[in-house]
Amino acid sequence: MPTKKLPVGILGGKCKVLIQENKIMPNTYELVCGLEIHAELKTASKMFCGCKNDPFHAPQPNTYTCPVCLGMPGALPVANKKAIEWTIKLGLALGCKINLFSKFDRKHYFYPDLPKSYQISQYDIPFCYDGVVETSEGPVRITRIHLEEDTGKLLHRSVNGAEVSLIDFNRSSVPLIEIVSEPDIKTASQAKEYAKKLRQIIRYLDIADCDMEQGGMRLEANTSLRVVGEQGLPKYKVEVKNINSFRFLEQAIEFEMQRQAKLLDAGESIPQETRGYNATEGKTFSQRAKEDAADYRYFPDPDLPPIRFTQAQIDGFTADLPELPAAKAARWGREYQIEARFAEPLTAEKDEAAVFETLFSQAQTQKLDCNKLASSVYNKRITWPTAESIEKTLMEFAAQFKTDTVDTSQLEQAVEKVLAENPDVIEKFKAGNMQVLGFMMGQTMRQLGGIKPDPQLVRETIGKILKTK
Repeated sequence: MPTKKLPVGILGGKCKVLIQENKIMPNTYELVCGLEIHAELKTASKMFCGCKNDPFHAPQPNTYTCPVCLGMPGALPVANKKAIEWTIKLGLALGCKINLFSKFDRKHYFYPDLPKSYQISQYDIPFCYDGVVETSEGPVRITRIHLEEDTGKLLHRSVNGAEVSLIDFNRSSVPLIEIVSEPDIKTASQAKEYAKKLRQIIRYLDIADCDMEQGGMRLEANTSLRVVGEQGLPKYKVEVKNINSFRFLEQAIEFEMQRQAKLLDAGESIPQETRGYNATEGKTFSQRAKEDAADYRYFPDPDLPPIRFTQAQIDGFTADLPELPAAKAARWGREYQIEARFAEPLTAEKDEAAVFETLFSQAQTQKLDCNKLASSVYNKRITWPTAESIEKTLMEFAAQFKTDTVDTSQLEQAVEKVLAENPDVIEKFKAGNMQVLGFMMGQTMRQLGGIKPDPQLVRETIGKILKTK
């Protein structure tokens, strides 16, 4: 009897593979995932030299370079103070502890875009550790946030008919933060939400643009599976590197869940490796075996002195933090009675949130309903406000809910006329059919022509008259 293959499917955060009808059902797995997220800081100069930090707008390749970021022998690095302070501010915004003593280390590997054959990074004493980001599917703990230098950029081109790889060092030594999470992520959707929240907070702090198309923010997912009910970490992990969109991150993790589940159910071991993601095909592909920390031969950089901070300095950085999106949304709920479903999306971007703050403050002064106003804006029933159009938005909202004064006798006459034209309404109302109230309201408003009375008053008048019939 021929066997029938069934499709692979993902249900929530658990991956279940069905193979053949006449075989034992394989295991059900759950995702174990942590993210490593890189973001380029937008300081004026690079991390360890005075070159301009603007790799995406340089007039030509290798324009913003010097002996330090080109890795010339004898060139000495000097750490960028602003980049270090911004890294610590991000850590504080994410609830991290701060190491008052820290240092830079050399991470050795050989690649064409790394001119020194080592990267200045941080190994065992990062600036920030033990933070957390709250998501709708649970908290994601942050292991560490460290600061390093970016590499150059490889450009694959055709020159005189030959396929070549060129190197642009404008990006070399741009300050780069790396945020490493614990393997707390249980679903691809949670990974996406976590990454988006991190980007939102970084942009609120105004320390990075996080332009993902340009490579200003890169996502890497460490994925593995374990059988549901098992404890501890799996013996392997697969890193999917350099993902440049939240949607692709979600798709890459979902693909890995299916791929790894099939291998595990076939009794195969999964190699620890680094993979890329092909967005066109929706698949990951193998790049190289994944290195361990020992392979990088870390040691303290002898050209850079250790970094020391006082608690008073850290307290000063804390005081300088802006109000972050979650705190702002919560305050809007308290001060303006705006529901979270409206407050959260309207606080997504810092500059837009500042406009909404002014809008709601003025609306409250004018005794307008701020929650209805937020709903109208969110659902695009009125003009999306800008700093210049706040008054216009308020006028549109006020006109939307404007009511006319109507004479009580005029309103009662309109209701009676509708009842005379629709005598069956009375019987339906007495039988308990409350839907007739909506019908009566619509017909009464039509009888009043262009007059817009308070809907509550109309409803109360209809109810009062129907009860007398």
